[in-house]
Amino acid sequence: MLEEKILNTIIKYKMIESGDSIVIGVSGGPDSMCLLQALIQIKEKNKMNYKIYVAHINHGLRKEADSETKYVQDFCVKNNIECFVKKENVEKIAKKQKIGTEEAGRKLRYSFFEEIKNKTSSNKIAIAHNLNDKVETILMNIIRGTGTNGLTGIEPIRENTYIRPLIEIERREIEKYCEENKLEPKIDKTNFENIYTRNKVRNLLIPYLKKEFNPNIVDAIDKLSKISTEEQNYLNKLVNNIYRNLALEENINNEKKHNQIILDLKKFNAQNVVIKRKIVLYTIRKVYGNTNNIAKIHIDDIIKMCEKNIGNKYLTPHKNIKVYVKRRRRKNANCNKNRNINAGAPLGAA
Repeated sequence: MLEEKILNTIIKYKMIESGDSIVIGVSGGPDSMCLLQALIQIKEKNKMNYKIYVAHINHGLRKEADSETKYVQDFCVKNNIECFVKKENVEKIAKKQKIGTEEAGRKLRYSFFEEIKNKTSSNKIAIAHNLNDKVETILMNIIRGTGTNGLTGIEPIRENTYIRPLIEIERREIEKYCEENKLEPKIDKTNFENIYTRNKVRNLLIPYLKKEFNPNIVDAIDKLSKISTEEQNYLNKLVNNIYRNLALEENINNEKKHNQIILDLKKFNAQNVVIKRKIVLYTIRKVYGNTNNIAKIHIDDIIKMCEKNIGNKYLTPHKNIKVYVKRRRRKNANCNKNRNINAGAPLGAA
């Protein structure tokens, strides 16, 4: 039974504990309705002690959006669940921020989920990503030229806040569950339009791989992802230990303004190139909070600058991040001049 499978995923990754309050992102589509219904049933059947809230965003992109909002609201009323709704013009926001509608919608959703989490004093946010979403993400990463980190795809749990109870469930299982439970979820017809990369991967590439190469391609890629994740976890622990040996100075604040990390250049250059790449990413993540839009070419340029020991030159792999080799006097008897790597976020970094 699907609910039992979802419960096993929850237990395996310790997603939900007694006393948790969970905000569920619900669009009204099959995935999120399956997640909502399953968490309601799991709670009742297993007498689990957690609270559920629903957060729904109306993006104002399609004429069906208002009926989808009403569908989610009616379901919540019927099941005695508090539902929070926000309506926005995503196209207008995207234009103002000079980003795509997909990115604008994603930013808006996660910002709203955080808002409701704080408003309800919740500690978890449940997202309805499933196994197919994970595999699509991995294939998209491969197409873009990912490193091994990209093979992880979508993590089951992130920052001990974002949980994905459907991450081991295939889309066909979700659709069957919705049908069996007479949920009648709303279907976003734009998912069938091969305009976006994800839709092309979902509607064209995966069916082709299934037909021509491996009917179990989703499971095969998932196995690759799990092996890669295990290896990455081991490597990350190793990198964390090495970083502590390299870090000379670390000034980090939650606002990400004036954040700065100084690494020992000589010790950095002595590392294997694999470790160097990991250290660069690890440091940027600590300084800025994420490594979005940091490509391999940026990392390689930073490593090259360090190897050549070029002082008074800096690189900006991101508009809010500056990396440079800095001449620094060491406080010791000889007052030797040493060069070190300085990675920082300048004023106004968001």
